[in-house]
Amino acid sequence: MSHRLHAFEAIDNFRDYGDYATAAGRRIRPGRLLRSGHHARASDADLERLKGFGLGAVVDLRRPGERRDQPSRRHDGFDALVIEGGIDDGAEAPHITFLKTADLTPDSGRRFMTQTYRSLPFDAAHIDVFGRYFQALGQMGGDQDRPVLIHCAAGKDRTGFLAALTHHLLGVRHDDLIEDYLLTNTAVDLVGRAPAIARRLHEMTGRVASDDAVVAFLGVEAAYLDAAFAEVEARYGSLDAYLEQALGVDAALRARIEARLSA
Repeated sequence: MSHRLHAFEAIDNFRDYGDYATAAGRRIRPGRLLRSGHHARASDADLERLKGFGLGAVVDLRRPGERRDQPSRRHDGFDALVIEGGIDDGAEAPHITFLKTADLTPDSGRRFMTQTYRSLPFDAAHIDVFGRYFQALGQMGGDQDRPVLIHCAAGKDRTGFLAALTHHLLGVRHDDLIEDYLLTNTAVDLVGRAPAIARRLHEMTGRVASDDAVVAFLGVEAAYLDAAFAEVEARYGSLDAYLEQALGVDAALRARIEARLSA
């Protein structure tokens, strides 16, 4: 089990995505960049442990409807900046629609995930929250030099893309970036949990999914992230251009982020 993973009772996929070498010969500071699944089911012990991290900001990438259905639990004295999206189209989350209507096979799961990643970087709600996240990274320092935690529902897709984009900005090698992204599959132990998840899907939708289909849909594969990056490059020319033009990460902000997070 990776030293990056932090075990909680009811918060999935909690880990540190700092502490990687960068192309500039520096290293991302550990303990400043954290990621996880949602906190709606956090136990009291989980909340006490979260309190110990001294979070300065929490970036919730979920849709407003997701937040209403599963509101985050907070510990006493919680004072972190909360960054969340306000765009609510009232539509059902795409993954729920998929689970209710599509053939639940490994191939259909992979097709759905690949298409999801191709569109993910361009969703107006994502662009808004991603941009505010990078602004927060650049503004926090001095007495406010506290960790930032990003999460969505499972902490794997929206969170995974944003963590990978952060790694790119900071100059993390592509192989390390992919390794960190794929760590979700270890953190969540999908193979071991697939049968129970399949049963819950059947209870929720009345439809049967094989264990392999569950793993394909609820796990991550390098091809998914590659699809997102390729689409960004096709539309903007490069990830750096996307960061600047879509998310507002200009040279000055980039320098502040690098200064704060690199050692």
